[in-house]
Amino acid sequence: MLHLRGLTYRYRQGPTLAFPDFDAEPGERIVLGGPSGSGKSTLIALCAGLLSSQSGELRVAGLDLARASASERDAWRGARLGVVPQRLHLSASLTVAQNLALPFVSVGEPVDRPRLRMLLDALDIGALAARRPHEISVGQAQRVALARALVRRPALLLVDEPTANLDDDAVSAVLALVETCARDAGAGLLVATHDTRVTQTWPQARALRLTRPLTEPVL
Repeated sequence: MLHLRGLTYRYRQGPTLAFPDFDAEPGERIVLGGPSGSGKSTLIALCAGLLSSQSGELRVAGLDLARASASERDAWRGARLGVVPQRLHLSASLTVAQNLALPFVSVGEPVDRPRLRMLLDALDIGALAARRPHEISVGQAQRVALARALVRRPALLLVDEPTANLDDDAVSAVLALVETCARDAGAGLLVATHDTRVTQTWPQARALRLTRPLTEPVL
């Protein structure tokens, strides 16, 4: 499911991030930790094919990202991944239900209305289906983004700080849903977090901790 070797990324006019070598099998649950600035969000974006590394090997959910074209990454992402970024990127002009339908619309598939309803109800946001993002709270918007990522039953779910704006009860509900949906689909999980409640809820998850400091460019 996940293979990293010698992976680096450098932001323009910035230092280079060097990531540890790591392998994970399909269906594994991985908690990505590390201090601010260590590259958690960057690694999520690399694994989603939204950024391209400067060096190293990265294979995710059956695709060699270093060799794939932009169009291949786009098609693969829609078919194989569910991504919940820190910045949720909900469309302000669409309702909650329409935001959840976007993953189907973007690939020309019929919208699975029963699955949309199941996810909305499971995350306790069914009453918000007709509202727009500016009409719901930050925590509710985060749950909408999670539902959108799960709606097409991804092979791998990439989640960046899923519990940052949730209270303890909501954390338990969200993590339980993520785990159940991933298990039912045989999907892997890569969750970037600094929230100790995640590791307390998932004590058996594998840890991928980013501890390397920012370095000078790797040649």
